[in-house]
Amino acid sequence: MFTSLSNKGSRPDRARASAPAAAMSLSGIRRILLISLFAALTALGGWIRIPFVPVPLTMQTLFVYLSGMWLGKTAGFASQVVYLAAGLAGLPVFSAGGGPAYVLHPTFGYLVGFPCAAWVLGALFEKAARPGSRRMLLWAGAGSVLIILGTGMLGLYANLNWISGRPVSFTQVLWTGFVVFLPGECIKFILAAVLYRRLRNAFHCDGDGFE
Repeated sequence: MFTSLSNKGSRPDRARASAPAAAMSLSGIRRILLISLFAALTALGGWIRIPFVPVPLTMQTLFVYLSGMWLGKTAGFASQVVYLAAGLAGLPVFSAGGGPAYVLHPTFGYLVGFPCAAWVLGALFEKAARPGSRRMLLWAGAGSVLIILGTGMLGLYANLNWISGRPVSFTQVLWTGFVVFLPGECIKFILAAVLYRRLRNAFHCDGDGFE
């Protein structure tokens, strides 16, 4: 009888034992919801167009930057992978539609850069002593912008020369696929950084993401 009672344990003991599991479950649900939210925001950003010279701006990358800053490297990366998977599965979440054939689209290289940029940005923020400092934002912004524009430019060059059959020089692609987008990307990263700092202050977060 006494052995049976001791194995079962008291109710307070069982409650204390179940509390960490419940907390982990809520944390996991919260992570999944935020990953889904940022995937949806990235999709929405593709349909928000702002007139800009020489090309109009979409707001996709603003949410890519925010996902890395706010979610950290793992969840930020996952949010962009979910976005890409949804588009390749056929949902019209890309700026020009969706579907598996989109990998042959000239701008698909930019989309490939989304999860990479979110991961790098999140990793930098997690390791930084002061994630919201201006110096940190400068380095993180330069790295993430270069990743997106760099992969996009290389993808554009490969597509035009070897898939679309419209040979162009690397210098031409450097201008049309990188330089013309650079001012807009810098503006969007600055907006993302401002939003991140305000959200962090509003929610009293320490900026460490989920890691």
